[in-house]
Amino acid sequence: MISVEDVLENMKVARTPEREALIRSAFEFAEKAHIGQKRKSGEDYIQHSLHTALNIARLGLGSKTIAAGLLHDVPEDTNVTLKEIEDDFGHEIAFLVDGVTKVGKIRLRGEKEEIYLENLRKMFLAMAADIRVVIIKLADRTHNMETLEALPEEKRHRIALETLEVFAPLANRLGIGDIKARLEDLAFKHLDAENFESVKRIAEKEFGLRKRNLDKAVEDLRRELLKESIKVSDIYGRTKHLYRLFQKLKRHDMDIDKIYDLAGIRIIVPEVADCYESLGIVHRKYRPLVGRIKDYISLPKPNGYQSIHTTVFGPDGKIMEIQIRTQKMHDEAEFGIAAHWIYSEKPKDWTSFLKLGKSNSKKYSGEELSWVKQLREWQSELGKDSSEFMEGLKIEFFKNHIFAFTPHGDVIDLPEEATPVDFAYKVHSQIGDQAVGSKANGKMVPLDYKIKNGDVIEIIISKERKNPNRDWLRFVRTTLAKTHIKRALKKDVGMQ
Repeated sequence: MISVEDVLENMKVARTPEREALIRSAFEFAEKAHIGQKRKSGEDYIQHSLHTALNIARLGLGSKTIAAGLLHDVPEDTNVTLKEIEDDFGHEIAFLVDGVTKVGKIRLRGEKEEIYLENLRKMFLAMAADIRVVIIKLADRTHNMETLEALPEEKRHRIALETLEVFAPLANRLGIGDIKARLEDLAFKHLDAENFESVKRIAEKEFGLRKRNLDKAVEDLRRELLKESIKVSDIYGRTKHLYRLFQKLKRHDMDIDKIYDLAGIRIIVPEVADCYESLGIVHRKYRPLVGRIKDYISLPKPNGYQSIHTTVFGPDGKIMEIQIRTQKMHDEAEFGIAAHWIYSEKPKDWTSFLKLGKSNSKKYSGEELSWVKQLREWQSELGKDSSEFMEGLKIEFFKNHIFAFTPHGDVIDLPEEATPVDFAYKVHSQIGDQAVGSKANGKMVPLDYKIKNGDVIEIIISKERKNPNRDWLRFVRTTLAKTHIKRALKKDVGMQ
């Protein structure tokens, strides 16, 4: 059981009276809305809201995102409407809550094809509209995975597969190593329990054997760094998380002796220059393994990850990996995009901040932040002109695409201004031919209605109807719909 106090105590941004008041107000609102509701695990529903908010707070996001995390299930699972949330908490928080509701409708249907999965990730990002929505959803999914045991086996498998194939890669793309690792291990546990337990036993046994050497190396290096006047922010032993260890073991015929980074040491220092000086000190103390030095500071990984990795012969000649980075690099490695809420003073003009170095502000000149680089890479992958980048925190990858849903949660990709008739033909040609009406989000709409991103569309059909209406050609947008309509009408004329 956690409380709103736990959320407040874990905030990484400044805890001002205004921010605290907002979070408490959102908690009280959510608690009242969810009153009497229980999770499958038996705990009060508000506990899920609190755990989601706690995950967001630990990532370093601000009070509005934390408040949205507390409120994220209210419109979907209670009688309280999004309008009521907007009236009480404003447009921005309501917008985030609505975004989480929309992305929650995306479902993985069990396919494993790489292209399909990548498209699904892209759909998720396009649906999110604001990067904070993705982070709230990752925080939400993390707690759902931690309580997965309460669900039936078939549902556990589906959710775990979706987590491993979609959500963990999303966390990785955003550089949020902490969430990625937790999601992968939790999914691994439910998808392959036998190997999970086997790898867990190997890791515990090996870490136990190596702990004495790790502890000695930590003390040796702390002493050597202090002697050279290097201020060490932190130095500690660490272990590889289980899913990644399993992937490595498979590549090495399950031989643990070939895994050099199962256990290692992480050294955190104040400045970049300290990283390189520390590397020299480490190598003077322990002989490095040839070819095992990786400088991700000079050449960061695609998701912005920065650190120096070196493998050395430690105490008693035992091989171990040592990682050296600054505190800022460490926070970015653990929290990814979210770390920038900690390090920035929240510039008032996000738009100028995100114009890729075009701002005249000295504060943001120089190298682009790694997450801005990453978002630009995604943008490039998806074919959008880089001169029209982001405005504020919005993601606008799919300028000319929208995503609508069937009542069962299947995603239908459509061009802008597509209509229910386009939607019907995308689902099945027979549904298109027999369409007589449509609903958007439960309300009747005309067949020439312009579908909005995130709409749930239901097509009403009549089996008595055999052919489409010629007038539909005036407003349909997709080639698929036009082709089917023309073919059906031509066939009908030929039969007369």
